Amino acid sequence: MPTFRTAVVRTSGGPGAIEIIDVPVVEPGLGEVRVEIAAAPVNPVDLGVASGFFHAMGLINQPEHTGLGWDFAGIVVATGPGVDLAVGTPVAGLVVGFDRDFGTYAEQLVVPAADLAVVPDGLDLVAASTVPLNGLAAAQIVDLLGDAPTGGNRLLVTGAAGAVGGYVASLAQDRGWWVTGLARAEDEEFVHSLGAGFTTHAEPGWDAVADGAALQEQGLALVRDGGAFVGVRPNAVPATERGITVAVVVTHPDGPRLGDLLARTASGELPARVHTVMPLDQVADAHRAMAKGGVRGRYVLQP
Repeated sequence: MPTFRTAVVRTSGGPGAIEIIDVPVVEPGLGEVRVEIAAAPVNPVDLGVASGFFHAMGLINQPEHTGLGWDFAGIVVATGPGVDLAVGTPVAGLVVGFDRDFGTYAEQLVVPAADLAVVPDGLDLVAASTVPLNGLAAAQIVDLLGDAPTGGNRLLVTGAAGAVGGYVASLAQDRGWWVTGLARAEDEEFVHSLGAGFTTHAEPGWDAVADGAALQEQGLALVRDGGAFVGVRPNAVPATERGITVAVVVTHPDGPRLGDLLARTASGELPARVHTVMPLDQVADAHRAMAKGGVRGRYVLQP
């Protein structure tokens, strides 16, 4: 029986608990494709899975092992019935949910074709792999914000130099928001490059706050009475106060939207920030390095 390698956690306990195991190759079913993965980024949520944070919350109940990794880019190597994508097509995509025995830290993956987007010419697969999770999260945050109200369009993006916040700062301008990014002083040039204003310290009174830094109640306190707040932690929604509209993003796959984000990345309109590429065998080292912080680009694993 053919197999492929994938990184999993059997008993959570941080980077040292990650194992690479062999699992059987699965053929795609109706509407599915099998992708040979070329690149899979490390995300903060993966560190939480490996550490047992989400197990402790009761969100993971896999009896054998839990898969790691949410987004990826690769090449279609097999297709099921009802699929228009051709073998050999470069694609990127996103798998969601905590309670699953598979992930994108793997050599292969079977996914619904509708959740994928074709990677445009000129965008390499490593860069493309960094777009799905954070790009779609940001786009869906902007959807929750909606169009900026006339006379009330001052949006503060916390963590504006981060993976999600950077996308929000750029995309929100399409909906009429006058964006200011809250970030560290050393990130000023990057935030300005997104077309946004910049601050290292924000006073209350903003029409809306997109809380990419997960400041939670501190972020909510920056919103004016009757304003809007969009958070990034579905498991911890701040209590509504002062007439503020509170929403939280729950990121989901969206093939067409991802296609637009990839096109805008290929054109240079959206940034693709890759810090370093590491082999799958060094997944524990990648987790340890990311946990130290201090870098803005992504750690990307290659099988």
